[in-house]
Amino acid sequence: MTRMRRPFIDKELPDVYKAMTKASVASRTASNDAGLGDDTIELVNVRVSQINRCLTCLSLHAPRARTAGISQRQLDVLPAWRDAGKAVYTGVQRASLALAEALTVLDPEVDLDDVAAEASEHLTAQQIAAVQWTTTLINAFNRISIASGHPALNVKG
Repeated sequence: MTRMRRPFIDKELPDVYKAMTKASVASRTASNDAGLGDDTIELVNVRVSQINRCLTCLSLHAPRARTAGISQRQLDVLPAWRDAGKAVYTGVQRASLALAEALTVLDPEVDLDDVAAEASEHLTAQQIAAVQWTTTLINAFNRISIASGHPALNVKG
């Protein structure tokens, strides 16, 4: 008997994937409307994808981050962004990364209210919500690609 390879869940149930894509477009629009740039959105997408070890999403969002204005230096030191501090990342970026990490690594020792309160020094309530939506959706897309075993993409950027 031949062993079945795990299915590409986006191909097997394309209507669900289309709804996810539609939600992602709505989230980006809401994020931009709240005053967040594509640079911050893509920085969050890359960091969450690093944490989740999502090959496909990293191959897509790292080039998009560079196109959106994230420097190669920022991408290079992103896993150590807390140590890089203000010299490399803006307050908005650091607040967004803190929110994204707190929602991706659900540590019972981390108080999400405290993380949001600290983020509010640099972000409005709408921007915090936008980062949380971005984080929620990239986590979902990471899991779609991981569940499916999607390969790395060839993306220019």
